[in-house]
Amino acid sequence: MLEGKELLEKAKLLSKQSEDEIAKGCGYVGPSGRVLRKNFYRALIEAKGYKIGNGRQGKNSNRTSRGRQTEFKTKVHGNGNLLIGHAYTKKLGLEPGQEFKIDLKKESKIINLIPLNK
Repeated sequence: MLEGKELLEKAKLLSKQSEDEIAKGCGYVGPSGRVLRKNFYRALIEAKGYKIGNGRQGKNSNRTSRGRQTEFKTKVHGNGNLLIGHAYTKKLGLEPGQEFKIDLKKESKIINLIPLNK
């Protein structure tokens, strides 16, 4: 990702292209290929000489991590499915394709996952 004078020069060179193409050309693309617009615009502002804060405001201003936070809660969807989500399986170190036996404790509404060995 370009910064400072290099960023300004490259952005000016690509100025006839769309904003997304300029950001891509300057290296503001995430691992999934998504254009990192906010990072690009912040870098442009700083390259122009403006000092900006860390961008965190409001009730969660003391957070140091990015993105959505795991809340350790879920709900049963209208179709009856109970979604756990990637953030939780990642925290548990679970890998795609792993198989489990589901052990239900009906009285206490506890769900246990018991790994199946292959």
